[in-house]
Amino acid sequence: MAQWNLGVMFSSLLRKKRTIIWLSGLVGMLAVLALAQSPLSPFQRLQVQVFDTYQRLAPRPYGGAPVLIVDIDEESLGRVGQWPWPRSTLAAMTDRLGELGAAAIVFDIVFAEADRTSPAQMLQHLDLAAFLQEKGIDLDKLDNDLLFAEAIGRNPSVTGILLSPTVSGTTPPAKAGISFGGENPTTYLPESGGALANLPILDAAASGIGLLNFRPQFDGIVRRVPVLSKSGDILMPALSIEALRVAQGASGLLVRGTGASGEADSGAAAMTAMKVGHFEIPTDADGALWVYYTDGRATATMSAHELVGDNSDPVLEDRIAGQIVLIGTSAQGLRDLRATPMSASVAGVTIHAEIIDQIMSGVSLVRPDWARGLELAAAVLLSLLVIVAIPFLPVAANVAWAAILVGLTVLTCWWVFIEHQMLLDPVLTSAAVLVAMAAASAVRLLVTEHEERFVRDAFGHYLAPTLVDQLARNPEALVLGGESRQLTLLFCDIRSFTKISEGLSPTELTELLNNFLTPMTDVLLNEGATIDKYMGDAIMAFWNAPLHQDDHAIRGCNALLKMQAELAKLNANSKQEIKIGVGLNSGECCVGNLGSTQRFNYSAIGDAVNVAARIESLTKQYGLTNLVSETTGNSAPDVKKLEVDRVQVVGRKEPLVIMTLLSHDDLAGVSYDALVAAQNSFLAAYYTAHIEQAREALQSVAKIAPACISGLYEVYAKRLTQMEIEGVPDDWDGVFVAKEK
Repeated sequence: MAQWNLGVMFSSLLRKKRTIIWLSGLVGMLAVLALAQSPLSPFQRLQVQVFDTYQRLAPRPYGGAPVLIVDIDEESLGRVGQWPWPRSTLAAMTDRLGELGAAAIVFDIVFAEADRTSPAQMLQHLDLAAFLQEKGIDLDKLDNDLLFAEAIGRNPSVTGILLSPTVSGTTPPAKAGISFGGENPTTYLPESGGALANLPILDAAASGIGLLNFRPQFDGIVRRVPVLSKSGDILMPALSIEALRVAQGASGLLVRGTGASGEADSGAAAMTAMKVGHFEIPTDADGALWVYYTDGRATATMSAHELVGDNSDPVLEDRIAGQIVLIGTSAQGLRDLRATPMSASVAGVTIHAEIIDQIMSGVSLVRPDWARGLELAAAVLLSLLVIVAIPFLPVAANVAWAAILVGLTVLTCWWVFIEHQMLLDPVLTSAAVLVAMAAASAVRLLVTEHEERFVRDAFGHYLAPTLVDQLARNPEALVLGGESRQLTLLFCDIRSFTKISEGLSPTELTELLNNFLTPMTDVLLNEGATIDKYMGDAIMAFWNAPLHQDDHAIRGCNALLKMQAELAKLNANSKQEIKIGVGLNSGECCVGNLGSTQRFNYSAIGDAVNVAARIESLTKQYGLTNLVSETTGNSAPDVKKLEVDRVQVVGRKEPLVIMTLLSHDDLAGVSYDALVAAQNSFLAAYYTAHIEQAREALQSVAKIAPACISGLYEVYAKRLTQMEIEGVPDDWDGVFVAKEK
């Protein structure tokens, strides 16, 4: 009754401990979630770094879009001259591209000021304009900006402008007609400010006008680009969108938003997609596209100087015909260099090229509106899974469990990115799991000392000191459950016990059993075994639990040999001779307090236990005192052993190799090496069904074998005779199939 009351007290203590641990874990989790909502949260920076890592590890395959970058590079500046070039040069370049069949000519440059190198400008400064007009000379023909505008008008051209809150310039009317399904985009797109536009004659002549804005994030890296922006009442598409529209000959764009046919109405107006010609582009709620970058090596590029002057290279037409030509600069001094997840410095024009190739390839990154909610839900769920487990698992297991959940989170997010190009963030969930585990584990350590004192005071009178120490370190061992562990298991049984008991009175039988079990138990305990149970005349014991024993197989083998020696002494001083069979096996088992919540015992279960019992039973069939599995025998290299057979025990398909252990007394006068060699020679012939060779080898080994294993060779002699009479089975593989337990 006292022990039962202590158990109730201890259960109450455990419940309080668990509650404290769970609450501390919840506090840790909630702290992380609260920090994630803070303006000072580090999670946004970590999140985009993870997304950048996704792209660096698995960049988008180049889609092969018809895009060509004409680069005003350092070589071009060296050959043609410093920037800005005369607009007459740009006009000639534009006409040349048009003649060569460019599908669209797109300028990633703003021409906001008049060309100071224009002859008309110079004549104005020299006060010669009026004189030349009197002479009938048309000054418009000397105006480079007019020449450039005419070239733009003659060819499918797109000019670029910038929108900024710091600029008050007038935004030119959009060239693209914009229709929409659902909410009007002007009601939910953010205001982008005034325009830094081109000279009006240039924008008026262009087939399209697009935005150069990239909207870098807090760290200056371009990850998202607005496909549509608002300046007052004007909606202006991105430069890449206009390039695609003009190249396809489309007149307008279609914007889809919440509330449109087939789109969910979440209550908050937002953009969901844009269609330009044949291509549909998924967007964020604020009309931005996540750029999925390639490694940058595949985009076709040519130096701008190749289009300036007299260059009749016939290859040019092959390179330009049907291409969307983007004119931009990579020159350091012109300051159009941007940072991307793939590089710290790339020409801005290459980002436009990446966007066009991404849209035309149909491979887009998406960050769904529900992604944040899913990440929060995963953070809560997985944190709870860790928190709930902490009171029941060792520290190492808790760390492993948390690591597994974090690993699964990371792998799942990575898989979703690879398979669906979807951006899910593992950082928040991982942080919540790890912080919850750390907080709960810290509290668990704080209450451990108090708990250990309780265990020692409560159970010190009822359990062995080693078990008390074990329980003090791991009090949860008193509750129902177990753990997986490698054990060495021993089964020992008295042979013909039923026949022996028939000739003895109950008192005599009890005395016989006590006289037998006492020395056997002493041997087992001296070798550090845990006595699982006594089953009448049988004993079950194991090693490596509850305390760890790295040499558990060696201890088991030594115990077996010592038990045989003790039995020999017992038989020498007893009228009743006792014969035993001992089986040993090593393997993974579930070991712990097994039973019911009302009553349980410290025991082991599992396939390895069943195999050990079968091996012990096989000693009768082989006429041996002991048998051990190959796993156990090979784990005790210094113990003398002899391979016996390959056998398939009852209830198990996988065959196993069994051995018998030999003591020094058994091998007196016998050469162990010669015995092993002769035995292996016999088994090799037997396993391969060479009957005559096996019989000769059997006779040889039987002559030198010690008397304690002579019964083994009688068994094999009968088998060989049976195989000679009945023939070798067609499916013979050298494995003996046991028919009895």
